[in-house]
Amino acid sequence: MARSIGKLLIPMVTPFRSDGEVDLIKAGELAKWILRTKSPDSIIAGGTTGEFFSMNFEERAGLIQSVVSAVGKKIPVIAGTGCASTRETERLTREAERIGVDMAMVVGPYYGQPDQKGIYDHFRKVAGSTSLPVMLYNIPLFTGVNIEPETLKRLSRIDNVVAIKEESGLNPLQSTRYLLSVPNGFSVYVGDDTMVLAILAQGGCGCVSGGAQICGGDMKKLIDSIHSSDLKRAQKINEKIFPLFEAFYQNGRVNPIPLVKAGIELAGFDVGPPRSPLSPATPSEVRNLRKVMKERNYLHTSQ
Repeated sequence: MARSIGKLLIPMVTPFRSDGEVDLIKAGELAKWILRTKSPDSIIAGGTTGEFFSMNFEERAGLIQSVVSAVGKKIPVIAGTGCASTRETERLTREAERIGVDMAMVVGPYYGQPDQKGIYDHFRKVAGSTSLPVMLYNIPLFTGVNIEPETLKRLSRIDNVVAIKEESGLNPLQSTRYLLSVPNGFSVYVGDDTMVLAILAQGGCGCVSGGAQICGGDMKKLIDSIHSSDLKRAQKINEKIFPLFEAFYQNGRVNPIPLVKAGIELAGFDVGPPRSPLSPATPSEVRNLRKVMKERNYLHTSQ
């Protein structure tokens, strides 16, 4: 997978206007802005960082279309197509394929809390509904379900199920159990910015990093350092970027999106507020974030 979609995959935030509507024009501009940083190997439209959970089908499809149109064939575009129901996930995945994405990223079926058989059947049906390669997405903190290693082993036998994004913060050893369960060529990507060093050292292929919209150059250096076995350099880079990621979770926030959006604005691109029910970053949170970013030279010159 690293040869086709790369090692650093950046899940875009979704720009919203002040009235809460999706700003599709600005979404395309953001995709181009991210491309100009020359850090991503692929861009993800409509992932968790993109607030897909607060968008309807038409908005999600429109976002995917906007990003594909903006990016063209410069780098691969991956579409987040996971929904609570299998039927809706199949429908959105087929629409993403029609639009022309390179891969579908499908989050575990959330809220309903199916058992492992239900999880397996969900992904099997979605994979069978498309010719796209499929990246599974495991984030139990938000979905309420975990893709167990034995379930992943079964899913990895499906031809077009080729990778998994693992939100490893809850269970840092599960990535190793995944890697021991799947065949050679199946890729495990870390989905937690704070765990890149730990998980790639276990054999992970790369990372899906929302924070890389701010520190993409350093994140790419971190990944390259780990893969070239330069762990001292990797440790120094990790120590530089770790406080940025911690700053996204101020005041007990579970979801980092409001502060990621504030950070992107401080880095030079206004993406608007998060969509309700997420609350925007407070002035004090922004001040703290600005301090961290200034110390690491991530601020735009106007900030």
